[in-house]
This record gives sequence, C-alpha cells and structure tokens, in this order.
Amino acid sequence: TKLLNTNHTINPATEVLVTDGAYEALYTAILGHVNPGDEVIIIEPYFDCYEPMVRLAGGIPRFISLKPRTTTSPASSSGDWTLDSAELASLFNDKTKAIIVNNPNNPLGKVFKRNELEEICDLAKAHDVLVIADDVYEHMVFEGEMIRIATLPGMWERTITVGSAGKTFSVTGWKLGWAYGPEHLIKNCQVCHQNCVYVCPTPIQEAVARAFELELSRIEREDCYFSRISKDLEKKRDFLAEVLTEVGMVPVIPEGGYFILADWSPLAKKIDLSSETDIQPDYRFAKWLSKNRKLQGIPPSPFFSQANKSVCENYIRFCFIKPDEKLGAAKEILTRWRQELDKAP
Repeated sequence: TKLLNTNHTINPATEVLVTDGAYEALYTAILGHVNPGDEVIIIEPYFDCYEPMVRLAGGIPRFISLKPRTTTSPASSSGDWTLDSAELASLFNDKTKAIIVNNPNNPLGKVFKRNELEEICDLAKAHDVLVIADDVYEHMVFEGEMIRIATLPGMWERTITVGSAGKTFSVTGWKLGWAYGPEHLIKNCQVCHQNCVYVCPTPIQEAVARAFELELSRIEREDCYFSRISKDLEKKRDFLAEVLTEVGMVPVIPEGGYFILADWSPLAKKIDLSSETDIQPDYRFAKWLSKNRKLQGIPPSPFFSQANKSVCENYIRFCFIKPDEKLGAAKEILTRWRQELDKAP
C-alpha cells in the first residue's frame, strides 16, 4: 500500500494473488473474467500474449493503435504517440468486457498522462468495463508521472493491476508476479490460478518479500532501489539514443521502461535486405542486422495487430538495460557500420 501510493489499504489475503510471473497474472485476469463473445479492447503496441489469451478465453480482441502525432518532423518522444479519442470511444459497447492498458507501454515506453488515463476511465465507468492494468514497468519512469489507474476516482472496484518481480528487481528468470484489486475480481483470478499452476515456489516468494522489506525500509533514501533504477536507466537510455541518432536513425525517446524504438527508414536506401525474405520490413532489417553486424534488435510488428503492422514497419526495438560495456560495444558496431555506409558508392 505504501509503495503503490494508494489510499486503499490492500488486504493481503483477499485482494492480492501471487502468480508465476506477470504473465500468469494476465492469464488469470483474462481467463477469470472473459467469456465467449466478450470484447476486449487492446491498445497497440501491446505485449504479444494479450491477443492469444483473449482468444483462448473465447473473447474477441478489438484493437486501437497509439500513433505518432502528425508533425513536420519525426516524433521524438513516446509522449507524441496518442490515441484517437473518437476511435477509442467507438470501441466501447454493451459487449465490451475489459480494456487492457500497459503503462509504461512496451515497446514504446509511453507513460500515459493523467488526462489520457481519465479518458479511458470515464469510458470504462460509463460502460461498466473492467480495466486490466499491466504496470510491470511502474518503477522505471523518466518523464512524467506514474499514475496507477486503480488510484483514480471510482476505479479501484473495476481494476485488476498486474505487477512483476522480474521487471521490478531485474530478475526476469525468477518468474514471480502478482495481481491486486478488489476481492470480487481477485477471487476469479484465484480460481483460475488454483486450477492452473496452483502454487508458486516458496523460496522465490521469500526472496522477493525480503527485497520489498529492505527497499521499503529505505524508501526515502537516495540509495533505495526504487529511486536508483530510473536514474541509472535514464543515463543508459540517453547514451543509446545519442548513438542511434549519430548513425542516422530516428529514436523515439521512451518516457519509461527499458526499450527504445528507432526508425531506421532514413538508412533504408543504403541497405540491401534482399537476403531476407520476410514480408514485414522490420523483420528483414532486424534479421539482417543480427546476421551481418551481430547486433540484436527486435522487430516491433508482433506488438501490433495485422491491420496496424504498417505503423511500425520502419522501426526496430533495442533494449538498454545492459552493462555499460555492452552498450559501448553496440556503439562501436553501429559506428563502424555507419562509416561503411558513408564510403559506399
């Protein structure tokens, strides 16, 4: 309760479910509430498990994409990517069961502003819709304010919030997460969990509990992990953004998380991707870069529905939660590559 900055005192017995990673928390939230024929609104780009989980429950995903504002210059911040209000409102109807909101967003790094979240909340309340808040990057915010949907007026009773020990403490292999919310919603998640994995490993739960206890004991101090993580990552973000700019890509500076998207289209005419046969340009470029320059990025099109894959086809996603020497090596690779491009006829 203290860490989440909420006025609601969370009951650990009835309003929290510990899960095998945030992945299972999402699974229980969706499978525990979505019935065949229910519609679930998914904001793009989205973590790629949302859609199959909704379909597994018999639900119907309805997509809406964040898109960069139309400007005379390329978008430079994840905050420039927004939802169309009229399009968003049009997706809500009497079949809408839930909307999934990932904040900060992966892979974009967008941190939703208060007015953007309030717009979503007003529609959810007007149509009696459940909100599944995927907040796994909640402690990694560089610009703006991390506002948890469950803390907004009238939203605790209709919100399931998902968290991750792996993301929070940078131990993704531990696969421990949680869902918290009102008892009447968490109960359905508990039923799904009990008849799925049943329990989570006790030693990992104990380790995460001790980590929380330690960091909460120094929550006001500069050496608290929750204070340091964003500051440390911001330096890494800025370093990689500068490198990407220097080589001719156009980075979308993330407000949160630890991924950065970069538009590589300014270099497209100088790269021969004919060796790659994928339909999506982002797949071709990511594979070419991995094979020919030994630098691994991720094509972002899997984070979009089929209808909206063109939104991201000129982008690549890089991860910057890496040791400085790894980021330095990436700079060397990209710098050498750019030098080769400049020498090419």
